[in-house]
Amino acid sequence: MAKIGLFFGSFNPIHVGHLIIANYMANYTALDEVWFVVSPQNPLKKKESLGNMYDRLEMVNLAIEDTENLKTSSIEFSLPQPSYTIDTLTHLAEKYPTKEFVLIMGEDILETFNKWKNYEIILRDYHIYVYPRPGFNGGTMREHASITMTETPMMELSSTFLRKAIKEGRSIKFYTPDKVIDFIEKKGLYA
Repeated sequence: MAKIGLFFGSFNPIHVGHLIIANYMANYTALDEVWFVVSPQNPLKKKESLGNMYDRLEMVNLAIEDTENLKTSSIEFSLPQPSYTIDTLTHLAEKYPTKEFVLIMGEDILETFNKWKNYEIILRDYHIYVYPRPGFNGGTMREHASITMTETPMMELSSTFLRKAIKEGRSIKFYTPDKVIDFIEKKGLYA
């Protein structure tokens, strides 16, 4: 059974930090593939701060094209919003019965994971691979049997940093693939 890591995020925009995490998970853990699950709306984030979901999906596609074990998923685009991870997992399990799904999250997210809808069911039925985040340690959840702490290279880069840089007219070269930069410039995103 193929093991698929689900990397949920706004990817607003995607950057090398996301790509390094996904590549590490796909190549240095027991996962066969990593799917970038582009969230239309995170229940904990303000909706108006998000770029268009199709633009964000396209930027992820551009960033990972020609990478065999990294894929994109727009599964949440067709689910009721705001989308909760438990509902997405249930939907994916029904749609792909031959795949085993694993969640990928940062230590910062793990620290507040107990605020998620049905987090106990997620812990019971799924495994979670956690990547390090500066200033966080995963809290009390890190000892749970369903949690695997990984040695993913630590990244301090954020999409917020990129959006601010673009708004200020600064270069974002090397922070995200050139194809993504071209797309952002062509569409006038975040300016």
